[in-house]
Amino acid sequence: MADRNLSVTTEFILLGLTDDPALNTVLSVLFFFLYVITVAGNLWIILIILATAQLHSPKYFFLSHLAFLDFCYSSVFLPKMLINHLLGQKTISYHGCLLQYSFVNLFLTAECFLLAAMAYDRYLAVCSPLHYRGLMTPTFCIYLVSASYLLGCANSLTHLRSLLKLTFCGPNAIDHYFCDIPLLFQLSCSDTRHSEILFIVLSGATSVITFLIVISSYLGILITVLKIHSARGSYKALSTCASHLTVVTLFYGTVISTYMGTSSSFPRDLEKIISVFYTLLLPVLNLVIYSMRNREAKEAMRRMIKRKVFSQ
Repeated sequence: MADRNLSVTTEFILLGLTDDPALNTVLSVLFFFLYVITVAGNLWIILIILATAQLHSPKYFFLSHLAFLDFCYSSVFLPKMLINHLLGQKTISYHGCLLQYSFVNLFLTAECFLLAAMAYDRYLAVCSPLHYRGLMTPTFCIYLVSASYLLGCANSLTHLRSLLKLTFCGPNAIDHYFCDIPLLFQLSCSDTRHSEILFIVLSGATSVITFLIVISSYLGILITVLKIHSARGSYKALSTCASHLTVVTLFYGTVISTYMGTSSSFPRDLEKIISVFYTLLLPVLNLVIYSMRNREAKEAMRRMIKRKVFSQ
């Protein structure tokens, strides 16, 4: 026991995406530009929504928080990965690793519940248009967003408490570019069965509950749309949901594939590619889907740019 205590792990090594230094440099440059686009784009969307009175509606209130979560999510691990590359190192401290996963888990869980809240918002907008403003009040919107963050914090703290009980005293190389909990289980020299069951139960409950809310909301929307005899009316109803439905499909598809693959026979390289999609590319795609394909957002952007140009 004394020897084991002396060899307790104080840092981990993040092996990253590839062992090829040249390819690693190319990917780091690419990820840097993706991060700049994510940060600038999402902060720009938040600014536009806050500054434009026409966008002070439940739909854009939720969108501003989705942009904030995407910004935070990317900022948890990408700066560390880029700094490690610039300094020629791959290490992360023990506490830094646990905190990195905790924040990833917090923002990922919060985004799951926020997307479910956005689906419910679209359901009320399409299925109960006359009562929409009375049901989706500003206070109710704040409750939904607050619940998303609180559930994210609760889930994250539960996992962190479980991880702090584990001992790491052997290999410390994580075959990934950020600290992911299934890989930490593999490195622990403690009995991880309780922690793994907790991870499966909480992750499964979060995924199933939010996915059911999304599915039931869109089934209600589909039933309502099928009752609309006008083609123009059907198109208008569906167009209000197109952006959100696209984001939800991409988000759940990649996240579920990642965590199903982690416990199955997925090749590690394929897991990393899927992880890159939902951690780095999805925030950029969300930005494109909600801004470039949204007429109201584009009009607000044009008006703000014109005001800035002509005010000089």
